[in-house]
Amino acid sequence: MVDFIEEVEEQLRADRYRALARRTLPWFLAALAAIIVGWLGAWGYQTWNDRNVAKASAAYDKALTALAQGDQTGAFTGFDQVGKTGPAGYKSLALMQQGNIRLMADKTDEAVGYYDQAAKAAPTPLIGDLARLKAAMALMDTAPYAQIETRLKPLIGDKKPFDLNAREALAMAKLAAGKTAEARTDCAALTLMLGVTQGIRERCQAMMSVIDSGQAKTVVQVAKTAATLPPPPPPSLGAAQGAPSPGPDQSPNAPRTAQ
Repeated sequence: MVDFIEEVEEQLRADRYRALARRTLPWFLAALAAIIVGWLGAWGYQTWNDRNVAKASAAYDKALTALAQGDQTGAFTGFDQVGKTGPAGYKSLALMQQGNIRLMADKTDEAVGYYDQAAKAAPTPLIGDLARLKAAMALMDTAPYAQIETRLKPLIGDKKPFDLNAREALAMAKLAAGKTAEARTDCAALTLMLGVTQGIRERCQAMMSVIDSGQAKTVVQVAKTAATLPPPPPPSLGAAQGAPSPGPDQSPNAPRTAQ
C-alpha cells in the first residue's frame, strides 16, 4: 500500500514537472534566441567597426604621407574621404587636418568651419577641445575679442584638457584688444600655476615685459598692420641664377616679423 501511494505521488510530481516545462519552454527558447541574436549582432557590429577603423586608418595614413610630401590637394582629398565616412575618432582628426590645410592657405573662415565640424564629431573631450582651441587660435587676428572669449572660456577649468593653453590664448586676446591690465594679471597667474610648461611661462613673461614697457599698444598695432601687408614677391629668375647671396638680415628664408 505504501509503495502504491509513493508511486502515485511520483506520477503526480512528474505530471506537474511536465506541465511546468510546457509553460516555461517557449519563454526559455525566446530568451535563448534573444541572447544568440544579441551576441551575433554585437559580433557583427564589432567586425564591421574593426574593418571600418582599419580602412579609415589606412586612408588617413595615406593622406598624411601626401601632406608630408607637399601634395596638399591630394592630402585634402584623402582627409575628405575619412572626414565623411570614417569612424568618429578618425573623422574628427581628418577634419582638423583639412582645417590646417585651409589655414595654411589663408582661408581662415573655411579652416574654422572644419575645426567646428571636428569638435562636433569628436568622440572624446580631448579631441573636441583641441579642435575648439584650434578654431579660437585661427580667429585670433581677425575676430573681435568677444567672439574669441566666447570660444575660449568653455575650454578653461580644472578638468579641461587644454586649460593652460586656453588661458594663455585668452591673455593674448586681451592684450590684442587693449585690455593690458587684465592680460598682465592672467599672465602673472599662469606663470605660478602648477603644470604650466616652460614655453607658456616664457611667453607670458614676454607679454608682461611688453606691457610693463608701455609699448603694448604699439606692438599690437605693428603686428596688425604687418598681417594686412601682401606677401613679398618671389625672387626673380636673374637673382636665382647669378645675383649675390643676400646678407644675414636679407635672407629669403628669414622669418617674417609678424603674421
